[in-house]
Amino acid sequence: MKSSANGGKGLHQAQNAVYTAVMAGILLIGQVVMSGLPNIEPVSLLVIQFTLFRPKLARWAIAVFVILEGVLYGFGIWWFSYLYIWYILHFLTLLTRKMAGPLFCALLSGAFGLFFGILTSPFYLFVGGIGGWIAYVVSGIPFDLLHCVGNFFLMLVLFTPLRRLFLFLDGKLAG
Repeated sequence: MKSSANGGKGLHQAQNAVYTAVMAGILLIGQVVMSGLPNIEPVSLLVIQFTLFRPKLARWAIAVFVILEGVLYGFGIWWFSYLYIWYILHFLTLLTRKMAGPLFCALLSGAFGLFFGILTSPFYLFVGGIGGWIAYVVSGIPFDLLHCVGNFFLMLVLFTPLRRLFLFLDGKLAG
């Protein structure tokens, strides 16, 4: 017969699995819903928020999200950068979590959007050579600028309400 300690561990693992699945689902739904807007996406906002909320589970949620992105959109060359790009943001958030306020996270998210094209470009160097890589990076500058502005304002506007929601869900927000 299982002890109550083991039952508690199993319940905790089940709760973590549900948190992870819900976080991955929210990442995917947020990305799909806003996919019609050029490089304006809630994924950066959510990766930062999830990392602040549940850092270990955020890692798993990112992995599930990346796999689901490949299943939904195909495993093209862009997909390989997703294997690391969201973990860069996760890691940067972990490194700077003590400074995590609305303005700082907006600046982090905006900078991530600005450099997204460069960060995702290494695979294009192998496929298109230096000329293809330069063309990819230069042609992406307008989209990276949009990505920067979109990330900045989404984070600035939604940081506090999402943080309160996550604290409430975690049972830490009074009233």
